[in-house]
Amino acid sequence: MTLSALSTGLASPIGDAYARLAEVFPGLRVQELGEGETAPAGAGWVRASDLAAGGPDLDSFLAWDNAQVLRDHGQQARPDVVASFGLHRYAWPACLLITVPWFLHRRVPRVPVEDVAFQRALGRMRVRVSSFACLPDDPASALPGARVVPDEEALREEVRGAVAEHIGPVLEGFGPRMRRGKRALWGMATDEVVEGLWYIAHLLGEERRAVTELERLLPGTAKPYVGTAGFRELTGPDGEQLPTRDRASCCLFYTLRPEDTCVTCPRTCDADRVERLRQGA
Repeated sequence: MTLSALSTGLASPIGDAYARLAEVFPGLRVQELGEGETAPAGAGWVRASDLAAGGPDLDSFLAWDNAQVLRDHGQQARPDVVASFGLHRYAWPACLLITVPWFLHRRVPRVPVEDVAFQRALGRMRVRVSSFACLPDDPASALPGARVVPDEEALREEVRGAVAEHIGPVLEGFGPRMRRGKRALWGMATDEVVEGLWYIAHLLGEERRAVTELERLLPGTAKPYVGTAGFRELTGPDGEQLPTRDRASCCLFYTLRPEDTCVTCPRTCDADRVERLRQGA
């Protein structure tokens, strides 16, 4: 039975988090699948399990990225660059399925690839949540499907496990197209976890708390994730503190426009970061 269909009189323990996400970031709307409801197919929808399979559905998914590069940049990107773009465009919202409920309500849903579908042109995800982890004092701990863990560190381990359960198979599907080793792929996954929640927390007005939470979530020893959350501060010319982070991976956008790197890209030096952060880039 799905949590959203429970007849306990309580709303889905995850639904409020997804509703809040849509309020601050209308470009992504997550809807839970009801009892007996199947994940949508066709009309631009793709199931995460089909991406993980690495077959024709992944080919169709990446054809969108290839067409976007040709349209926006007037050049053909390398196949591994196209695959990197496609992975980012799926993994960034997929990680939010887990990190946003954890950040807002201390509830960690399990969302295996079989239970998630994505329509990126519309910014929609459909998800079936059958179980979730929570703390002992959470009112939702009495719900069927709840797995009570003893403390915050145990809950962070649930976040790491839930993301790995979902993203791991997706990385396997994308991997042959990426020309990157396992560590580099998990570096990309680490960046999606951090930068997705960091951005949403900024919209929520809770960026500072997110930095603290993410540093605890990714202390640098949590495998298969690569490195720490990577946050640090730079000092501007007037003594102002400018927050930044060091990505564990590169998105390869420089292969299209070498002069236009991300602020957090390993290729962007601190002097350029300071200038761009002061300009609000």
